[in-house]
Amino acid sequence: MPSTTVTVGSAVGLHARPAAIVAQTVLAAGVPVTIALPDGAPVDAGSALMIMSLGAAKGAEVIVSSDDQATLDKIAGLIASDLDA
Repeated sequence: MPSTTVTVGSAVGLHARPAAIVAQTVLAAGVPVTIALPDGAPVDAGSALMIMSLGAAKGAEVIVSSDDQATLDKIAGLIASDLDA
């Protein structure tokens, strides 16, 4: 599965609002996407609760994976941006 490493851009990390935005985007895309911390188990990016369980703070690196390159790029872009702005 293709993947890319992204630095979390949101000031509060991947918590409630950013996680919800990412999860909604994944669900709308309709393709599986996972997010993981380096050396961590991947979680379903279609679940805000699973994303928040990573505890990824601003500046943390996460690995985003999906078989759909366009969706992978879109989710990686969201995670890299400040979704709290």
